Amino acid sequence: MITVSVCMIVKNEEEVLGRCLESLQGLADEIIIVDTGSTDATKQIAASYTDKIYDFTWIHDFSAARNYSFTKATKEYIYVADADEVMDEENRQRFLLLKQNLLPEIEIVQMKYANQLAFNTTYNFDVEYRPKLYKRMRSFRWVEPVHENVFLLPVIYDSEIIILHMPISNHAGRDFETFQRVIKKEGKLSPKLYEMYARELYIAGEEKDFAEAFDYFEGFAENEECTERERKIYECVLAKCSRLSKDFNGLMKYSLRNIADGKGTAEICYELGEYFKEIGDYKEATIWYYNAAYETECELNIHYAGDYPLKRLAECYRILGNREQEDAFQALSEAWSIENTR
Repeated sequence: MITVSVCMIVKNEEEVLGRCLESLQGLADEIIIVDTGSTDATKQIAASYTDKIYDFTWIHDFSAARNYSFTKATKEYIYVADADEVMDEENRQRFLLLKQNLLPEIEIVQMKYANQLAFNTTYNFDVEYRPKLYKRMRSFRWVEPVHENVFLLPVIYDSEIIILHMPISNHAGRDFETFQRVIKKEGKLSPKLYEMYARELYIAGEEKDFAEAFDYFEGFAENEECTERERKIYECVLAKCSRLSKDFNGLMKYSLRNIADGKGTAEICYELGEYFKEIGDYKEATIWYYNAAYETECELNIHYAGDYPLKRLAECYRILGNREQEDAFQALSEAWSIENTR
């Protein structure tokens, strides 16, 4: 049977930490808690489950904190948990079975991360595989009988273990501050963080967050060398920024750029629907909401091609006095929500 170190970084998690650690009882051979500055009872709760509690001065870098937690682990494998995760009994048993039977050559185990859409997180899938269990010490080996080389790709196993994500608050504000801090320090974001910034804006951003992001994404609009993916993303962000700030010319500019290649996005169509709804042209609004729901795909937030435009269609048809269409789209909106968040 393999041994497992649970490594966690925490800050002010008193409301959820006990729930998480209780679900890991009997699975972990040691629990490493790295606290980045809690001012509540987080460390006292952690002390009920482990004596391996370490302080780490927060430097606005989650990777640095996680790397530090890994240096404290001593077991064969490291399981990375967040305080707002829970493992139910069925999946606890799956985890125990995995510990008993995991082949030594496996270096990463992926588990199903579930319950995403129900809590308005930054992901467009309710269930997705994520790497959760890592072999602490990796062995390198040579392969090929001739022209030999060191095998570098990790051996990954997709398990059936399901981790329930059950946050009680949204961390978007913290994340937006971090994005802006990286931009000021480095001058740019990595391609991954560029997309995550835009996605989080469209999922949890408020008007002030879009206003603060405008200059950075506008810089990409002036860059002729950006990729098509980067272009689609900045068009979505800048179109919404423009609508929120009542900049009609900006809304039209970025929306027209987006749909000119025949591959318009659901977010852009939805923003156009919002504009026409706001000025009272409900018939025109229904055209764009319909395009968002049925004729385009989402770029950043799955809801913009699903329940959001369907709900707006119901609202517009109610105002237009078409009860049959109102009821139909309201039912479709509710059905979409049930199907995609269960």
